[in-house]
Amino acid sequence: MAELPLVKVDESIDVSGAMVVSCFPTVSMVSNIVAHYLVESLDLQFVGGVRDSRLPAVCLVQDGEPLPPIRIYAGEPNCTVEGCDKLIVVLSDIQVHGRLALPLTEALFSWSKEAKISSAILIDAFAHGVESPHELVDDDDTDETLLGIGATESTREKLKEMGIPLLKHGVVGGMTGVMMGEGRRRGIEISAIMAEANPAFPDAMAAARIIEKLDLLFPAVTLDAGPLIEEAERIEEQIKEMLSHNLSAKEELGDDSGTSAMLYG
Repeated sequence: MAELPLVKVDESIDVSGAMVVSCFPTVSMVSNIVAHYLVESLDLQFVGGVRDSRLPAVCLVQDGEPLPPIRIYAGEPNCTVEGCDKLIVVLSDIQVHGRLALPLTEALFSWSKEAKISSAILIDAFAHGVESPHELVDDDDTDETLLGIGATESTREKLKEMGIPLLKHGVVGGMTGVMMGEGRRRGIEISAIMAEANPAFPDAMAAARIIEKLDLLFPAVTLDAGPLIEEAERIEEQIKEMLSHNLSAKEELGDDSGTSAMLYG
């Protein structure tokens, strides 16, 4: 296997017994929205990140401070998962593809074992009819589906208790696919929650549905998805208004070619 990425976490931080929420973006930036919401709502602190020469040569700048594109936050909200008394959020602002997915998974799992992490939840999204790393069979006719995957019997039972239907059939790609496959092989307590999302724009509404489920795990705090829902409604209204103005302009110009040029270039 290729050289593993380096996972660096502040050694003064005790993360033993923590639950990890891992957020690598795919469709509609849902995992990013969830991760940023958790960091801000639970006042999690930046404690480390991932270094590797194969990652893009970029950094995120926030309030004048440069931060790595894959970083780690920590805090101590109580949760209902046995053995969990701390929370770690792995937040990635970049998509991880191809040959880096397995080495990065190996590095994160090695760090998790050494740090005595108790369990992990992966946050992801999917959409039908668009290019995506996932191909899922969705029996729900609505566009608000939540689906779960559990690497062990206990994680599958926990998903059911949270009211999240298990994915029956499908192909899951990217970091979620690799981490779930390796998690099953190693018997790690790891699960994934995947929300159906609108691929046209960052879907805060899909993120809010995930937040509402995560709220069940943290009885000591309240994860209010209301602001996310309000933001989603604002974005949707802006898009509807843009489409309306575009259609009106085309009608005035006698252009009957439809809106596909604006949407797809």
